[in-house]
Amino acid sequence: MSDSNNIHDEVAGFLNDTPPPSSDDDFDLLLDNFIAKQMEEAQDSINDAEELKQQNKEEIVSDNDDEYAANLPTEEKQLFNAYCSFAGAIIACAQAGQLEEPVFGFEAKDIYPRFRPSRLNRLNEDILAGWRILLAAQPVRLSSLPANPSDEQILNFAEKTTDENLQAALISYVEVLIELDGCEIAYNMRKAKAKKRKIERQIIEEHNRRKERMQKYIAAIEAKKFPIDAERLVGNYFKTARKDPQGAQKILESNPATFAPIQVDKIPPRFFGMIKPKPEDGIRVNKEIGEFFKKLKD
Repeated sequence: MSDSNNIHDEVAGFLNDTPPPSSDDDFDLLLDNFIAKQMEEAQDSINDAEELKQQNKEEIVSDNDDEYAANLPTEEKQLFNAYCSFAGAIIACAQAGQLEEPVFGFEAKDIYPRFRPSRLNRLNEDILAGWRILLAAQPVRLSSLPANPSDEQILNFAEKTTDENLQAALISYVEVLIELDGCEIAYNMRKAKAKKRKIERQIIEEHNRRKERMQKYIAAIEAKKFPIDAERLVGNYFKTARKDPQGAQKILESNPATFAPIQVDKIPPRFFGMIKPKPEDGIRVNKEIGEFFKKLKD
């Protein structure tokens, strides 16, 4: 449920509770597993600095709220402008009704550098405070507003009222809800991009780790001068391991020739070259390579 709906639900509760006057090809397996894991976690942290850099925004160093407001991105600026219109109309309603003016706490820096749903407490409080003023200042007019009014009903009501301050307050309230929805859509798009970047980094990192392991295995086999195509053996092993890690490891240690044939013609002859290698020697070498991998540690 969106934040604008949350705020509007609270306002609707206000209206219901107020009586009339006096009367929200290589890495498929890795990618699927990673996405499944990441999508379960809500990531409220997004790369704000990168977003601002892309929009050529400068970092704000002053505490002046006007400077924060001037440097807000488009969606956030529209939300803040709608809020300011609402706050101004509420103050005008309070003055016209000789009520104590509310002290609003929401500031541009609350949504700087970018909007986040977790940073809207003060906006919510200000909107509810504004409605308290409206209900106190215009009890007769607002008593005819439908219970749980939709945005369209509020705008229709505002169009018909003759009080300019009340009209401005109602219209700007709906504008706040609309801009909140816009900010939330933009936020969710940034969050999706951040997830995508994280997934891509994870895939690249895993790919690099796998390449390092492959090179280590190949170098170890070549250092032992085993009569086998090291790159073919390691490549086929890792390809199988992506689907069945335990099964691939078992084959590697018991029958590595499954992944690449023993090159019998490259087995060194014995007894000073007098005894040429035979197929049985290939079986022996296959077992030696398997024993070697049992002892090889990452």
